[in-house]
Amino acid sequence: MNNIVIIGSTGAIGAAFTRYYAGLDTSPAVYALSRSGVPADDARVTALPMDITDESSVAQAAAALEATPLHAVILATGVLHDNASLQPEKSLRDIDADNLARVFSINTVGPALVMKHFLPLLDRNNRALFCALSARVGSISDNRLGGWYAYRASMAALNMLIRTAAVEMKRRNPQAIILGLHPGTVDSALSRPFQRQVPDGKLFTADTAVARMAAVLEAAGTDDSGKCLAWDGREITP
Repeated sequence: MNNIVIIGSTGAIGAAFTRYYAGLDTSPAVYALSRSGVPADDARVTALPMDITDESSVAQAAAALEATPLHAVILATGVLHDNASLQPEKSLRDIDADNLARVFSINTVGPALVMKHFLPLLDRNNRALFCALSARVGSISDNRLGGWYAYRASMAALNMLIRTAAVEMKRRNPQAIILGLHPGTVDSALSRPFQRQVPDGKLFTADTAVARMAAVLEAAGTDDSGKCLAWDGREITP
């Protein structure tokens, strides 16, 4: 993979993906996209500004890369809480329309806009990947605990978008692989309030999670397109 785009490159997992691919001996060109567009401390990384919730921003970033055949686009964004007004709902009475819309804007609508503008840029002559970070709690069949209405629903919707885009891309670019990717529980701001519930050995550093997810991406084939895969390569049921 020669040209790799990391979206959400200033977050814990996005930054780890950027470090991982910039450090490969194959020296791919890495494009790090974030709202700030902060330059990385690595000459192999090109930083560009992009806000996934603003379609004009997404379109502008895609236009800057339209002459570059992309071999991987990794979307490492998402929101669960903000330690203030936005918290995972414990019951129906906690649902707030503004918070619900905000979670969907970042977790579902934003990725849809990214797919709209970046999937056409995937290389058509070689194997190319698009993956978006998803979550096991987006599985409808695996939901036995309830709660977390906005996050669960936004991730289930994201998984459907991924599946639907994979169907379309199979016709337009048969070598493209479109995936959802569950990183496990990563030691980050997103998971920090809930880490006491994580079993021993299941809380990963961002670098560990990314190394495992990169191995999953490396092994993925076109038959996997449309699936949501976990960090260990196992498919998460819809």
